[in-house]
Amino acid sequence: MTELAATPMPNRFAQFYALTKPKVVQLIVFCALIGMVLAVPGVPSGAELLRMAVACAGIWLVAGAAAAFNCLVEQSIDARMKRTAWRPTARGELSNMQTLMFSAALCIAGSAILILWINAITMWLTFATFVGYAVIYTVILKPLTPQNIVIGGASGAMPPVLGWAAMTGDVSPQALLLFLIIFLWTPPHFWALALYRVEDYRKSGLPMLPVTHGNYYTRVQVLLYTVVLFAAGLLPFIIQMSSWIYLVAAVVLGAGFFGYAFALWRNYSDALARKTFRFSLVYLSLLFVALLVDHYVTW
Repeated sequence: MTELAATPMPNRFAQFYALTKPKVVQLIVFCALIGMVLAVPGVPSGAELLRMAVACAGIWLVAGAAAAFNCLVEQSIDARMKRTAWRPTARGELSNMQTLMFSAALCIAGSAILILWINAITMWLTFATFVGYAVIYTVILKPLTPQNIVIGGASGAMPPVLGWAAMTGDVSPQALLLFLIIFLWTPPHFWALALYRVEDYRKSGLPMLPVTHGNYYTRVQVLLYTVVLFAAGLLPFIIQMSSWIYLVAAVVLGAGFFGYAFALWRNYSDALARKTFRFSLVYLSLLFVALLVDHYVTW
């Protein structure tokens, strides 16, 4: 991404699209889609597939709005960090008003889709997620406490709940269990990134854990969270939400994440922290894929 900082975005569309943080939003929509699929017994009907597509569109728009608002609020911070200096707001390629209007338009459009064609609970939960990430996390928590990603992680853990609510009109214990897994996954995922980007965060002035408490303390926290996450990852099998197919995947992936965290704790290097961060993405993606495969194989 740092290479992009050398040249401006080629056109306005690319600049606005970059504000939505496409890779992050793709993972959000993917997790929401898993929640939708798991909420439907058996193979979805044509009408249910259409409902899933519409719900994904609405969630994508609101998530993109939150990302754009985040870019607006953090433009001065982004400009000081190599990882984010390429963003159009950090480079001054888009004005504050343009960014704000773009974020508002996406939020209104996504909320309208959800309230008109899905249901009210999904719209309100999605809007609450927008407020939680864009305002409570970005504006309040992130600049004030090194536990920002733990508390703010609640917003990032909401997608499966949104997906479940879109298909059923309620929030079940199974949906909350998916929420718990992502909630516990977020700190070790993000702190692995913060470890090898610590100088960026130091320059930004944000009180990220490696800056405020040091490298070793952060590594211990990453390790402890992977232990708790491993246990939480077994819960879908324990409550009979899934079968042995998921169990095998959860054990292998959980052991792999723990292995990276243990190695990071024992012998730190930026390269290993980067590998841990990348594996955390693989972990979450494959864990949810395993839930999906198990859902259909055992149906």
